[in-house]
Amino acid sequence: MNHSPRIVSVVGSSVLVAALGAGVTACGSSGHPLSAQPYDAASQITFNGPEGKKKADPDKPLEITSDDEGRITDVTATDAQGRYVAGELSADGRRWHTTTPLAAETTYTVRVSTEDEDGAPGRKVLTFETGKPTKEKNLKVTFGPKGGKYGVGQPITAELNKPIKDPAARAVVERALKVESQPAADGGAWYWVDSKTLHYRPEKYWPTGATITARSNLKGIKVTDSLWGGESKPLTITTGDRIEAITDAASHEMTVYRNGEAINEIPVTTGKPGFETRNGIKVVLGKEYYVRMRGTSIGISEGSSDSYDLPVYYATRVTWSGEYVHAAPWSTGSQGAENVSHGCTGMSTDNASWFFDTVREGDIVKVVNSNGEDMDPFGNGFGDWNVSWKKWQEGSALTNSKKPAPVQKARLSPQV
Repeated sequence: MNHSPRIVSVVGSSVLVAALGAGVTACGSSGHPLSAQPYDAASQITFNGPEGKKKADPDKPLEITSDDEGRITDVTATDAQGRYVAGELSADGRRWHTTTPLAAETTYTVRVSTEDEDGAPGRKVLTFETGKPTKEKNLKVTFGPKGGKYGVGQPITAELNKPIKDPAARAVVERALKVESQPAADGGAWYWVDSKTLHYRPEKYWPTGATITARSNLKGIKVTDSLWGGESKPLTITTGDRIEAITDAASHEMTVYRNGEAINEIPVTTGKPGFETRNGIKVVLGKEYYVRMRGTSIGISEGSSDSYDLPVYYATRVTWSGEYVHAAPWSTGSQGAENVSHGCTGMSTDNASWFFDTVREGDIVKVVNSNGEDMDPFGNGFGDWNVSWKKWQEGSALTNSKKPAPVQKARLSPQV
């Protein structure tokens, strides 16, 4: 019985095996080749894997060949976690080989289906382990922030211990970094901030009361010729209410919302001409009960008319360069009327204390109608939400090959 050769993709090949098994049951004729039990195909195929207790070199592709009296009809290869290994079967059915790298230090199960020249089916299941790569360097991932409860604007970060610049290698890394939210978020994608830093956010803010987990499946995965995925600790955070503080620099008023409902309106003062507060969405980075703020930290000469050296209380940080929402009792006469600060958002001590107690890291602080520059997307806190969803997706190695926006350096000192 002659059979024309065919190419079978490894993905979904279990369906073909199931269908073949169904065919055995359905064919009642004992004379049909498919009515026979599959024979042991061990003598019909050659496997380039290790023998005995030896371990396979993950740097080398897996290859299975058939002798002249039969051909391979299907191959599936999976690791201990159930991940499929992509492979390619030649048109004549004589050779199958992997087209993606094997993982290091894991167990593989390979199921081979064959048929002889009469069409009778053969089966063979092979198992083997891979060892350490010959030249191994581990790529490790550290997720951020620390575990805990955050606002709905908190991005997930992934810091790599080695730089990844090649687009194909970035795609390997990104596919292995998993983020899940319960309840589910609207979409979600990684953005390559630089060669060692990725940020993850949904299209909109996280759901309230969500549990968000981030994990890496990179262990044992080949990223480049000399770099393999290492062990990484997973992360779990939760979100609270949706707190948004929106400051209108033109009307000198901040409105604080909880889950879309206004819960407080606060007179404020923002940056005066030459020191205008940044426009855009910022994320609370931390809270400090007391901060000493000096004008020299932002380039103001000591003794000049703009010089200051002040104790500041109830300081909620929103940029690494020193922009805060804080108590400013020296400017209560201007709050709600004019902008007199050096870039921070100032309010009365009572209001600052309330704000300090109400917000947490990850909450949203947005400034509109200021004459200041726009908030940097990266490099001075979390300006991630100022990037449109379309642009954000372009920062993913899986959806776009364009280079991410450069990170701008930030001053690391407070300003009042």
